[in-house]
Amino acid sequence: MKDINTGISGFAELTVTDSDLAVNVGSGSLRVFATPVMVMLMEKAACACLAEYLEGDETTVGTEMNVKHISATPCGMNVRAEAVLTEVNGREFTFTVKASDEAGPIGEGIHKRFLVYGEKFTAKAQSKSK
Repeated sequence: MKDINTGISGFAELTVTDSDLAVNVGSGSLRVFATPVMVMLMEKAACACLAEYLEGDETTVGTEMNVKHISATPCGMNVRAEAVLTEVNGREFTFTVKASDEAGPIGEGIHKRFLVYGEKFTAKAQSKSK
């Protein structure tokens, strides 16, 4: 991994469609932006934050997510997530994450990711099914 400093940020965006609604992802019965999809967008922002620093077979996996979903978003609105790297502890990365729709903040929290080597990590996971 290339040298990395705290304070860098990454972003991810989407327009909420039917497939992103709580009623359609199994996380509720309402036609509003699903919390699991918001979490995915926050993780995507954290991945974007680290992308240019990874080398070779390096990648990161999410290991912890602690978020609050503070406001509902209807279908058709744009949502933007931001991740800011706040701590590097060896191969562990900690981010503050937040998400907003066109009307304002909808979520916030802390997310951790861990550096792994893709081929080795995948092989270890596959060995569980033998």
